[in-house]
Amino acid sequence: MARDPRYDILFEPVKIGPVTAKNRFYQVPHCTGMGWLRPRTLAEMRGVKAEGGWGVVCTEYNSIHPSSDDLPHPSASLWDDGDIRAHALMTEKVHEHGALAGAELWYGGARTANLHTREVPMDIGSFPNLAGHPFQTRAMDKTDIRTLRRWHRKAALRARDAGFDIVYVYATHGYLLSNFLNPRVNTRGDEYGGSLENRTRLVRELIEETKDAVGDRCAVAVRFAADEKTGEDGVPIHGERRDMFEMLAELPDLWDINIADYSLEMGVSRFVKEAPLEPYMDFVKSVTSKPVVTVGRFTSPDTMVSQVKRGVTDLIGAARPSIADPFLPKKIEEGRPETIRECIGCNICYSGDTIGVPIRCTQNPTMGEEWRRGWHPEKIAPKTSQAKILIVGAGPTGLEAARALGARGYKVMLAEASRDLGGRVTRESALPGMSEYARVRDYREQALLGLPNVEVFRESALSAEDVLDVGADHVAIATGATWRRDRFDGERFVSIAAPGTTPEILTADDIMAGRMPSGATLVYDEDNYYLGGVIAERVKQAVVPVTLCTPSDSVSDWAGKTSERWRIRSHLMRAGGGIELAHSLTRFDGQHAVLTCEYSGAEKELPVSSVVMVTQRRPNDGLYHDILSRAGGDPDALPFTLKRIGDCEAPGIIAAATHAGHRYARELDAAVDPDEPLKHDRVDVG
Repeated sequence: MARDPRYDILFEPVKIGPVTAKNRFYQVPHCTGMGWLRPRTLAEMRGVKAEGGWGVVCTEYNSIHPSSDDLPHPSASLWDDGDIRAHALMTEKVHEHGALAGAELWYGGARTANLHTREVPMDIGSFPNLAGHPFQTRAMDKTDIRTLRRWHRKAALRARDAGFDIVYVYATHGYLLSNFLNPRVNTRGDEYGGSLENRTRLVRELIEETKDAVGDRCAVAVRFAADEKTGEDGVPIHGERRDMFEMLAELPDLWDINIADYSLEMGVSRFVKEAPLEPYMDFVKSVTSKPVVTVGRFTSPDTMVSQVKRGVTDLIGAARPSIADPFLPKKIEEGRPETIRECIGCNICYSGDTIGVPIRCTQNPTMGEEWRRGWHPEKIAPKTSQAKILIVGAGPTGLEAARALGARGYKVMLAEASRDLGGRVTRESALPGMSEYARVRDYREQALLGLPNVEVFRESALSAEDVLDVGADHVAIATGATWRRDRFDGERFVSIAAPGTTPEILTADDIMAGRMPSGATLVYDEDNYYLGGVIAERVKQAVVPVTLCTPSDSVSDWAGKTSERWRIRSHLMRAGGGIELAHSLTRFDGQHAVLTCEYSGAEKELPVSSVVMVTQRRPNDGLYHDILSRAGGDPDALPFTLKRIGDCEAPGIIAAATHAGHRYARELDAAVDPDEPLKHDRVDVG
């Protein structure tokens, strides 16, 4: 199909200093959990994005020296010539598809404890480590500043020699350079502190020295916050940032604009919608003649066009949308925007860097698997047989398995017991703020409409006999999991009902099905991700007093890895619910819940008439075992292969569910060595 002419503006080239981006699609630097540890995995992932049509593809933050070490968060690095060779793997793949490659030079300062290198970090003063580690920085003197400038210049030269086309001066996100700009942090009494001119001096010097180092070979970009400090969402507190920006406005070749509040810039969709940075951009384009890029979890091409035409930005910056669909630009260019895998804003991608593992994505199960498994987001091997496949269950796992197998050309039957497809994502997307999670279902349901070899059977609950009667060659059971009414005490699952009582104990499934408690309610959260807080909000909407209790020291503890924990807790506090931390629910008799302190063992009673458990889940694997029993427990005695996949096999997050469905589809009829199922990206010492 031809491109819609409304979107032509997105495919105009943009000159960035001495280089030119072929279009306005700009994948900004973003972390991957790969960094210098996994260069081949990183290179293949970035190369796929370039293939997908992004005009600029940046790598992640590059440490310029061992005294800026972020492990267990694995950044990229430009410490020595070995890094040049590692980065060249990426830049060559990016250049193959006509895209520019960008590198962000980074010095962490008080944000880094150098747990790997054990080098002493430097910052403006002797500051405590801002990531909570029990270390402090060395206060920089002018010799240290000159040393930093030398390191930065050498890293810029290495970036140039590695083939990068854009080199960043990274002056935001709470790292060292942003501290020099910050009037509350920078109280130095020399020419690098005090006045606005003095506080911008180091950034100005680094821009000029970087341009001098890379010459006319590379453009120089600056990442910069448009506001001074965090305020109410959408209400910028610019402070002196405009004055600061005006002083530097014409120095770099490109401005990459972000904001002070990372939880808004990187906000999850429950709290933050598309294009949230626009109010903060109100002065930027009026002050500089240089091209500007900013982000906003852009998924709609109409929003992108609007941003460019109204002068908000010149380039459409993206991290998460480029992860969810590396081929987003190409799909718009080829006139098929309806096939875009839209980002759902869950931030599972960000959690990879937080815990130091390769990036993953709920929508795009191939993310991070490009090199080690050879998976491509838009290409899949054709079928190798005339086999017929039956998939039981149309949740995220079953839908993805059916879509991918259908794309391979297999004849697929997808049977769903209920009327609605989507399973858990359909139920969860009806909860407060969770509507964008429905995109997991919608993308796959839309894709199935274009696959005539895939039949979908709704309201088709199957027994073991039904499955045997179908005559399939392969059967996958994707019947999901159910939230439990008990809890895990560290060794076994135990009931919380007081002996001799039958109190009202509900689960997250009950709430999602519309069954609401009638009186004061305790929501007990051992899942520690987002759902406990969402369930508490839903119960609160029913005008029921709610207390959220968790054995963890913080609300939604694991959600700290997706940059949403702070927003979850503040949202609950504004809603007026109670919060009980570091307490386990041990008994409930219908009138009082007994909570036990995780540290002292002391008990206290909370008067409630209902409890909602958000603890663990029980796999719905009854059908799987019923089928096996028909063959005496021997799967080889069945007339088809049998496998349980997704939550039915092992309950997990939605990203694990889509990955499981995709993996089943990829590996069907394929020779996979169970002892060496994937390639291992590590230093090979020969």
